[in-house]
Amino acid sequence: MSPGTGAALRLLAATADAKAVAEIGTGTGVSGIYLLHGMRPDGVLTTVDLEPERQQFAREAFRAAGFAGNRARFIPGRALDVLPRLADGGYDLVFCDGDRTESLDYLAESLRLLRPGGLVCFEGVFADGRTVDSAAQPAEVLRVRELLRAVRESHELLPTLLPVGDGLLCAVRRA
Repeated sequence: MSPGTGAALRLLAATADAKAVAEIGTGTGVSGIYLLHGMRPDGVLTTVDLEPERQQFAREAFRAAGFAGNRARFIPGRALDVLPRLADGGYDLVFCDGDRTESLDYLAESLRLLRPGGLVCFEGVFADGRTVDSAAQPAEVLRVRELLRAVRESHELLPTLLPVGDGLLCAVRRA
């Protein structure tokens, strides 16, 4: 994650006065640290990742960044198996940085998870410039194009594409 993308996430979490954030793709914890810095002091980040080792690394990174253990909830598993167990309308922001081929499914789950006025964000939507390249593209890039089209055409969302890092697609769920 680029510093610009992280700064944008921190700002968006603060703007949303986020108390509950869901993150798809824990990674090494970098995005989670940015999100936690933007969230309310009593906010909780729920982060989902297929690899428990990554989550352990992120847990240590959060602690080193000064966050109490109760500020993050780590759920190991495949996102599309975990997300249906999370509360409808219980989240202020959903950040998606998981398997790009599942991005449309993440969008559907995010719409269910978000409160009205909540934000959904997708990292990496430029796909290193491949989303606008007319050459034949792999399935993950085609799925990102489908995601961009679905968000743009949705009557439930007010979208924008922020040109930070490798592209940050953000949308507010209309009330």
